[in-house]
Amino acid sequence: MSALDHAGDVRPDYRHISKLARPAATLTLGGAALKWYDIAPAGAPVPADVHALARCSLEEASRRGALGLAGDLGFVILHRCGQSFYFLIVTTWRNDNELWETVWAKDGDADLRFRPWPAEGSHRPTFCVWELGAVCHERRAWSDYLRSQRGEAARRDYLRAWFEGEV
Repeated sequence: MSALDHAGDVRPDYRHISKLARPAATLTLGGAALKWYDIAPAGAPVPADVHALARCSLEEASRRGALGLAGDLGFVILHRCGQSFYFLIVTTWRNDNELWETVWAKDGDADLRFRPWPAEGSHRPTFCVWELGAVCHERRAWSDYLRSQRGEAARRDYLRAWFEGEV
């Protein structure tokens, strides 16, 4: 028996769908400038109230010093997973070429706010296949920035380099 006999198993009932990544206004927190992406099925976009709650949650956390952002550039992904579960992923570029992340979540209508997502164990999830669509674009945009003179104009170019489309 080979490792490939079972490696990469996917549940038989799993049906993969496409989602859309939609950019929103840049969020400035604690001196950090963060592009914003909502990711959701085409027919079930992130509701405006959830989007607003996510932004408010990050603004409040930043005021409390809970995010530790200072002068960073990066992006936020608000991902609708299923009917009413949302991941809120804050990512920033640090140490020149590393992507750092903070993950929060909101689970259903009974969950009135976004909360830090617990990360347990030594092997943890990072990005799902849909989130990677935005991450892939952002990697290219950051590489373009790194190859530039990295002045104010280049930072503005990075912040204007959005991805929008099917993931």
